[in-house]
This record gives sequence, structure tokens and C-alpha cells, in this order.
Amino acid sequence: MIELNDVTVFYPKSEEPALNNINLSFDRGEFVCVLGPSGAGKSTMIRTINALQQATDGKVIIDGSDIAEWSEWKRRQWRSRTGMIFQHFHLIPRLTVEHNVLTGLFGQKHGIAAFAGVFSQSEKNKAQAILKQVGLEEMADRRVEWLSGGQKQRVGVARALMQEPEVFLGDEPVASLDPGTARSIFQLLREVHERKNLTTIINVHDVTLAKEFATRIIGLSHGEVIFNGSPDDLTSIGLETIYGKALQA
Repeated sequence: MIELNDVTVFYPKSEEPALNNINLSFDRGEFVCVLGPSGAGKSTMIRTINALQQATDGKVIIDGSDIAEWSEWKRRQWRSRTGMIFQHFHLIPRLTVEHNVLTGLFGQKHGIAAFAGVFSQSEKNKAQAILKQVGLEEMADRRVEWLSGGQKQRVGVARALMQEPEVFLGDEPVASLDPGTARSIFQLLREVHERKNLTTIINVHDVTLAKEFATRIIGLSHGEVIFNGSPDDLTSIGLETIYGKALQA
């Protein structure tokens, strides 16, 4: 279980908190979408859960343990159990699809093998199996720079799966994709989520996708939780509270 207890985050030189007294918990098997306008605190919450951003106040509890008390080694171990997918993919364009997927193992490898990108045949076989799961097995030897945006995001999902994560975190992973491709990526994420029984937390602007795929929706505005409930309970009034007059469904 992931718990945020009275979590507040201030960035240097900022007078307003990025997160303000957040109290949330996330259980195994939940597929949670986080809605909110730009600057609402969505990315900060993801970074705080992933131990990349330290809380100014409050506690982040992972399986009963306060991450503020963790060593840097334990933080790295937690990140290795957490699959991250990003809006801008964070892939290496000149490497092949397979090699990019294999980079998901960097956090679990050590020394020269990690630096040089030396992988065993069993690791390559695993990458091939995962590429088949995401529908890219025939593109394993293609350089990433030649792929479409949707294909690149599928590589990002495959790379995260190489870590065998317990938690999937997404920071606007479909924001740069067309609506049809975005939906196909969400369908893939939901399939992976159900197959692996992951805890999945995805930041997204698209309300339609959130209501279709999420088991729970959280709405943030100005660093505060405005809504926390089922997709069916999120009304147009609730959406206007989250987004204000700039709401775009």
C-alpha cells in the first residue's frame, strides 16, 4: 500500500505549495487516474511517490515504511520496483527498440554490465516476450527514432515491464498523442495492469479516458485534493471545481 499522510511539498523560492496537506492511499490492484489543470500538483505527487521529490512536511508510507527514513540504496530499490512512463518517452533514439526495452534493467544491473549495456540471452528473450505483449515484436531491430509516437509509448511501456514492477506510474503518458492512439495506449496499460495486478497511478488531462479506464479518479487543483471517488461519481459540477471555467472534457 502507498499512503500520503498530510504531505506538503514546497519548491525553492515558491511561496505556494505544489502539494498542500495531501491525504491519499493507493491499494494493490487499483487503476487510478489523476486529473487537474497544469500546475495542479500532479507531477509533483508522482515524483513524491517515486522518492524523487522529498516532502516538506508529512509522510510518504510504502508498505508501512516511511521513505524519509530510507537510505539512498533503499530508494533506488523502490524505484526499481516502480515502472515509469512519460509524456516525452525518454527513449534513446539511435538505439533499437529491443535495446531501449532492455535499458529498463539498468536499475537492477551493476558495474560494467550496466554501463556497457551487456545483456544475457535470457534477458533478451524476456525483452522479446514483452515486445510481443505490446505488439512490437516485429520492430525489435528498428531504431526508435523511426517510430510513431504511439509506437514509442509502447516501447516505454515495454521498458517499464522489464523491471517487473509492482507499481506503474504515468506522468501524462498520452498527452502528445492523437485521441485514437491515446486510447489504444490506455487499453494496453489497463490490460497490463489487470494481468500483473499492479497499482497504477496515471496523470492525465483527458477526462473521457479517465472515466472509461480508471477504477478511481483523483482531482487536484492548486495542490489540493478536490475529488476522490469513482468515475461514476465525477459529475460536470465536480469537473468544473477541478478545472474551473477552463474545463475541456
